[in-house]
Amino acid sequence: IDFKVKPVTFNDTRVKLQIWDTAGQERFHTLSTSYFRGAQGFVLVYDITNLDSFQSITSWMKDIHEKAGDEVDVILLGNKCDKESERVVPKQKGEKLAWEHGIPFFETSAKDNVNIEYAFSVLTKEILEK
Repeated sequence: IDFKVKPVTFNDTRVKLQIWDTAGQERFHTLSTSYFRGAQGFVLVYDITNLDSFQSITSWMKDIHEKAGDEVDVILLGNKCDKESERVVPKQKGEKLAWEHGIPFFETSAKDNVNIEYAFSVLTKEILEK
């Protein structure tokens, strides 16, 4: 697991987001419930050029709800929007999945820094407003 701390400021409040990046690897589905229970938010990311990564989101959502509860904040990101010509997951599929789960959805590009800061600020806002 790759671990990072990302400082974010929201309404003059500085917050440190602790990010545990599993890169979607199946072996991390077995993470203990204690890891999930301590979390206040999750960022689920799929690759718009990889259908398998999109299809695994449902399984991760199930894990989150079972291990962290229904009150935890989640956002869904369709990453690599800079690779439009290689897209295999239509934007509408991401929007529909997010709507079904009642969570925010953004298409992002980590490479070009598109919507990354905004997505994290939305998640931070949701967590702080609870």
